[in-house]
Amino acid sequence: MLNKDKHSKVRVGDLLVEKNIISEDQLQQALDEQKRSGRKLGRAIIDLGFVNEDDLLMELSSHFAMPFMDISRFQFDSEITRRLPEGIARRYRAIVLVEEEYQYFVGFVDPLDILAVDEVKRILKKNVVPAFVKEQELLNAIDRIYRRTEQIASLVGELDEELGESDVDLATILAESDASEAPVVRLLQNIFEDAVQVSASDIHIEPDESVLRVRLRIDGELQEQVMKEKRVVSALVSRLKIMSGLDISEKRLPQDGRFNIRILNHSVDVRLSTLPTQYGEAVVMRLLDQSQGLLDINSLGMTKHVRDRFKTLITRPHGMVLVTGPTGSGKSTTLYAALNSLNAKNKKIITAEDPVEYRLPRINQVQVNAKVGLNFARILRTALRQDPDIILIGEMRDTETMEIGLRAAMTGHLVLSTLHTNDAISSAMRLMDMGADSYLVASSLRAVIGQRLVRKLCQNCKQVYEPNEQEKNWLRGLGEEPGTHTFYHGEGCTHCSNTGYVGRTGVYELLELDDAMLDALRRNDLADFSRLAKESDLYMPLAECALEYAITGRTSISEVFKISASLDDSALSIESLR
Repeated sequence: MLNKDKHSKVRVGDLLVEKNIISEDQLQQALDEQKRSGRKLGRAIIDLGFVNEDDLLMELSSHFAMPFMDISRFQFDSEITRRLPEGIARRYRAIVLVEEEYQYFVGFVDPLDILAVDEVKRILKKNVVPAFVKEQELLNAIDRIYRRTEQIASLVGELDEELGESDVDLATILAESDASEAPVVRLLQNIFEDAVQVSASDIHIEPDESVLRVRLRIDGELQEQVMKEKRVVSALVSRLKIMSGLDISEKRLPQDGRFNIRILNHSVDVRLSTLPTQYGEAVVMRLLDQSQGLLDINSLGMTKHVRDRFKTLITRPHGMVLVTGPTGSGKSTTLYAALNSLNAKNKKIITAEDPVEYRLPRINQVQVNAKVGLNFARILRTALRQDPDIILIGEMRDTETMEIGLRAAMTGHLVLSTLHTNDAISSAMRLMDMGADSYLVASSLRAVIGQRLVRKLCQNCKQVYEPNEQEKNWLRGLGEEPGTHTFYHGEGCTHCSNTGYVGRTGVYELLELDDAMLDALRRNDLADFSRLAKESDLYMPLAECALEYAITGRTSISEVFKISASLDDSALSIESLR
């Protein structure tokens, strides 16, 4: 992390030993690690656990009379920061913080590297006052500030010029050559890099009547960039089809494909879907970052009670545990976290998935392939002859799959699956609506987890918030008097792209079925089952769980209100059908 400043009389390693921060033996270990890995000495010392990064930087800051700045909550002016080109910022691990009349204050991971400071000074054409900053905070800030919007707009214009005045399609050219320097390839590269930097889950490329829209879904919300060069859509779609192995000549029918790319040292699986619209083919790409690894159960955001009970439930030898919620509520993440926890050499685990999102060692993962008749039911019938201990069913889509899963859970297997319902209580009802016998559901189903995702408040711009009248009335309906608790919202800053939120977390409700509930299911008395579930001491509804998150400042009351409104709407729609 830190180089020796050749103008300093004190070497960093010697300074730390002199201050009794590390021992001679630890310094030697760090030097050996530096030689082996090529990392800088300070980073080696931190990674070996000999000293906390904050303590190290504060000591160096004091000794070398350079400020140490916490930029995790720093309000960046992106116009000023971007005066240092991104390539230089990443190469020298530097970021411009403040501009004054005759100088810039610049954060460096290694402000003792005089060559880096001089190069930054040469580019900025002003004196530079260097400061120590933490490496990960600096990299996070660079990812937030150096968005690719300008490069994307520029490359769209370049590609539009290459297409010329006629309606030329680049599909044939792209099919014959890799064309790695072609504008369309560089344009896609920038779109993907921009998406990875801001942790987007989806990329939407949409032709409109006279414009092209590129939209990124970030923390569940779409952010849009509009460009007037609509004609480049055909080139973009053709290139993506080639990457996915699809038919570039077929533009009348939807197509689905998949490919893997490496972007900014991230291995990303891309699931692609095309849709013919009146203005051309639209494309949506789901991004699955394989480099981030799987979350474990402790990182999902579950309350302690739900987390502890969930861990117990998935270690039972048999029975079915369902994870429910609408599309995009994080069900797959929860199931993969469970599989990650259960994955052991003494367990045989088989999955039936559509698609396989993350590859897990030791687990037999099977991809549904409808074209050859390999559906969920067929996979499950074969899986049961493979001596499994645990079976994961990606989704209960039809009666046959559901019945095989329930019978497997009843005959000595742990079965994990998902179901598209709005809450935990309605899941048992949904199984019976799909045609399952009541005795089969009662004999197999052990627990249901209902979940949603809520956006997390940006801790940098979080401010106290006074609920509006509608929100106050909703709080009273939950038995909470407005004014009892302090709520917060995000004002918006550079750290959260002016949204007020950074990242998402899961909100969970857990329904464990007791004897009384199971008896109600056997009698096919769904009204009694619903009453018993709501009266259970162990059951906390989703809205109440989300409200706890708002009370503790993890999310805003508006996010909780969204969940409550969707649950109320679904309850009304279910009631109207019965």
